[in-house]
Formats: sequence, C-alpha cells, structure tokens
Amino acid sequence: MAAIKCIGILTSGGDAPGMNAAIRAVTRTAIFNGFKVKGIMRGYKGLVFNEIVDFKSQSVSNIIQQGGTILKTARCKEFQTPEGRKTAYENMQAAGIDALVVIGGDGSLTGAGIFAQEYDVPIVGLPGTIDNDLGGTDSTIGYDTALNTIMEAVDKLRDTASSHERLFFVEVMGHTAGYLALNSALATGSEAAIIPEMETEVDQLAELINHGFRKSKNSAIVIVAENPKTGGATALAERVKKEFPQYDARVTILGHIQRGGSPTAHDRILASRLGEASIEALLQGQRNVMIGIRNGEITYVPFSKAVSHDKPIDRNNLELVKILSI
Repeated sequence: MAAIKCIGILTSGGDAPGMNAAIRAVTRTAIFNGFKVKGIMRGYKGLVFNEIVDFKSQSVSNIIQQGGTILKTARCKEFQTPEGRKTAYENMQAAGIDALVVIGGDGSLTGAGIFAQEYDVPIVGLPGTIDNDLGGTDSTIGYDTALNTIMEAVDKLRDTASSHERLFFVEVMGHTAGYLALNSALATGSEAAIIPEMETEVDQLAELINHGFRKSKNSAIVIVAENPKTGGATALAERVKKEFPQYDARVTILGHIQRGGSPTAHDRILASRLGEASIEALLQGQRNVMIGIRNGEITYVPFSKAVSHDKPIDRNNLELVKILSI
C-alpha cells in the first residue's frame, strides 16, 4: 500500500448529532500526524460532482457543540452505479486523496465497502447514526442525543396524556431497529415499547391492551418504532379504534426533530474518541473497517459485520419495561 499523505472526510446518509465533533477529531488528529485533509461536501455526491475543499485546523473550530454536519449530507444515486463510482475515484485521485474516513450509517458503510473493493482505497468508517443499529459497537454517534430528545418530548406529552386520560402512541425513528424505542420507553416510564424485533413473535398491541394496563391507569404512553411493514404508530392507533374503542388513542410522530440539536457530552466524547481512532487505524495499515466501541474499548469492525443487521436487542430491558409499568 502506497504511503498515505492526504485523507478525505465525508458525512453520508441521515445526519446525527456529534458528526461535527467527529469531523473535528478526524481533521485535527490527521493534521497532528502530518497528513493533509480534504473535506468532501454532501457525502458521496461531493466525490461524484467534485465538491472537495481543503481543510485546516481552523476549518473545524467552534463546531463540537453544533448539531448536523458542516460537510452537509445527501443521498447519491450516481454513486450506486459503477460509472458514478469510477467518476468518484477519478476525482479523488485528482484531489490527491489517498484514504477516506466515512461518517455515516448502514447505507454509507455499505457503499464504502463496495468502493474500497472496486478501487483498493483505504477506507475507515465511523458509526454516525441515531438508530444505533450497526453491529460491533455498543453505541453510535448521535444515539444518546436522540434518546435525550425523545425523553424530553415524551415527558411533555405525559402531562397532556394524564390531563385528557388518553392512550398516546409516540413514534420514534430507528430504521426498523428498536433500540431508540425500547430505551426511551425505559427512560420515560412509558407503559410499553412496540419494536420490530418482536413483531413475528407476538401481537404486541393485543398483549399490551389485554395485559398491559392496570385498571387504575387512565392514561398511557406507548413508544413505537417506525416500521414500514406495520405502518408504525398510525396503523396501531387505527387498530385500537376498531378493536378497543374504549380507548381514546392519539398519535405523535416525533420525526426529524430526533436528529437535531446540540450533541450530549456522551456523543461529543464518543465522536472525539472514534475520530482519533480512525486516524490511528490508518496509521496501523487498517482498511475497510468501522471504528466501534465495546465495553469502553476501541474496536475494529469489518464493514460486512457492521452492516449485517445481527445486533440483538436486550430482552431484559423489554421485560423491565413491563415490570416497571404495573
């Protein structure tokens, strides 16, 4: 492998709080170790359409506290084609970029893996997604902030649910993964979490209605993970109207508010550690790995493992939600 002299950074897919902290850490660690740094705007789209800018240490000043991403992010259909990836590689070469650090989620790291194989490019990924659905890491950048955002919103909803004696279904993000729903249900004292991981095992709504509410409860909040297969919270509320008309069911979809906001201390620290570790990985000759964290220790996760969708939900927490809601 030729010596790396210049590192490109991009953020791709859905934005996540802490991405800027990661950009800052990657940039400054790279410069500290003698590398040149290029910022690639709008994810893979910037590679295809040649939106590449020089990054200095001052380029990342005063961004650690900002949500979103200063590099912007976009979906890129062109990068999904061999012709688009060829153009991206040619633009990379013309800009003098020898290696990439890709900050993003499932789709972003899948694309990184394909690109690395086709053009033998050293690529290191950072897990930047609020969904926490990447394998090989306990937490992803943005997950903790999103969890706190949900908690604050549900705390407010609890007030009106109690006042009006209603059953609230609160839909949260997760890209068909139940981590946000399950843990926000625990954090908010919600009566239940309805998650994709359980949909083939049990009728979660029927179980909730028939067994989940004690007689003295006149209001309830149920956290629902978004799920294209079932229709999410809206479909559940429609079922309640038909099958359990005694309940006044309402829906709140938190939507993209979960992605925004200043990152928590946890996400800033996580992003900083992972960002520094990405440059250390390249210095060690690592390639085609995501930087994860397990039990507080940095770990290298092959892209194939990171995007394999085999990260198990904590069944103990699911039981805990039931126990604490009696």
